[in-house]
Amino acid sequence: MKDRKEKLRWGVAHIYSSYNNTIIHVTDITGSETIAKAGGGMMVKAHRLESSPTAAMSAAKKVAEEAKEKGINAIHVKLRAPGGHEGPSNPGPGAQAAVRALSRSGMRIGIIEDVTAVPHDGCRKSHKRRGRRV
Repeated sequence: MKDRKEKLRWGVAHIYSSYNNTIIHVTDITGSETIAKAGGGMMVKAHRLESSPTAAMSAAKKVAEEAKEKGINAIHVKLRAPGGHEGPSNPGPGAQAAVRALSRSGMRIGIIEDVTAVPHDGCRKSHKRRGRRV
């Protein structure tokens, strides 16, 4: 066991993961001040690869390095999918990879919570198409 106990400085990692992109945004505990941010599109050249786990992992590594430089060494994770009225309520392929990359880079992970928007019966959904479509 280690004798000295490292002082934890907490931040919040907001991970938005859709089927088109993954965005990781680290803020302070209140969520008002940005510490670091990166997205899948900043890591790869091709548009189709923006949502890939590889792009999410490299974005998470970049964000973790920037956060460590500014003194953050522990993180609460808030996972978000598109959700809402028409969007899918399950996160894209980059979400798991991003969380794993953050923990691998030496960040302590506290609470992981899902903050996907859930509609409380607001607008009417667009109807499904009927009949034979070829």
